Amino acid sequence: MLPARGYAATAPDAPLAPHAFERRDLGPRDVQIAIAFCGVCHSDLHMARSEWGTTPYPLVPGHEIVGHVTAVGAEVSGFAPGDPAGVGCMVDSCRTCEECGAGLEQFCEQGNIQTYGSIEPQTGKTTAGGYSNTIVVDEAFVLRIAPDADLAATAPLLCAGITTYSPLRHWDVGPGSKVGIVGLGGLGHMGVKLAAAMGAEVVLFTTSEDKIADGKALGAHEVVVSKDRAQMKPHTGSLDLIINTVAASHDLDTYLRLLRRDGSMVLVGVPEHPHPSPSVFMLLSRRRKLSGSLIGGIAETQEMLDFCAERGITSDIEIIPISAINDAYERMLAGDVRFRFVIDMATLEG
Repeated sequence: MLPARGYAATAPDAPLAPHAFERRDLGPRDVQIAIAFCGVCHSDLHMARSEWGTTPYPLVPGHEIVGHVTAVGAEVSGFAPGDPAGVGCMVDSCRTCEECGAGLEQFCEQGNIQTYGSIEPQTGKTTAGGYSNTIVVDEAFVLRIAPDADLAATAPLLCAGITTYSPLRHWDVGPGSKVGIVGLGGLGHMGVKLAAAMGAEVVLFTTSEDKIADGKALGAHEVVVSKDRAQMKPHTGSLDLIINTVAASHDLDTYLRLLRRDGSMVLVGVPEHPHPSPSVFMLLSRRRKLSGSLIGGIAETQEMLDFCAERGITSDIEIIPISAINDAYERMLAGDVRFRFVIDMATLEG
């Protein structure tokens, strides 16, 4: 086994703290990566605090991982030591079911193996994420990063990027589409950038007036303060697609009424408590659809990374030392980040 160091949660009410653990030995199809940066996702906080009730402790969070390859197994063909590489929300799946065969490993019928908090089939131990100095992952679940990429700003693409890119692609967003993005956090700011890059007319909905300038700078054609009924009313029945990124329980009808006939609202934020049930009439009246989307498969994630690299799209970030992770969680809850925290893993040495 390979020695590793990181930060872990040991109980729902315990702060994350330094933690020594082991990674599996390098197998023939494995890639070992020295982690340079890891993004901080709201899911990390949910899991660290067991807000979904499924957390195994100790837990090393982090699934927006970028770094450089340090070693490869004998059968690895796509990576070599020194290559930049990334790891997202999954590190394995059954690879034999219909969903995996369709390149939709996130929907694996056996359950995908998540980067942290799952059972690693090779060892039977709990997977540990990117709040650490190194990781070992099967080549099939390692992503290629452009050699000239800003690694820190690329890290959040591995979750925030693909989480918003996948529904935009699935619902065929392009020129002529009118897309609403609800919320301007880690997910929302990527949704605005990606929808605009695909040629859509983008309307950002936020509860914060102080995010109007940010939204427009990111590419939104219009920013609407959703608490203001007068601002909301002109958009009734006008949107083809809404990507709702908010990770807190709220009234979905507020946004469903903005969809035109056959429009869809896609939920990508996972709240601690369920949303109130939407009005059935709101769905019936214009054949509107309420849907959900979960990250993306490995091939689509690579497609997203290539799309972003070609267009110079990265995440807007604040880099923090690993020792600031607990404060970062509190700031994230308060909305005090523009727009994604990224941990500099070199600070783990200090």
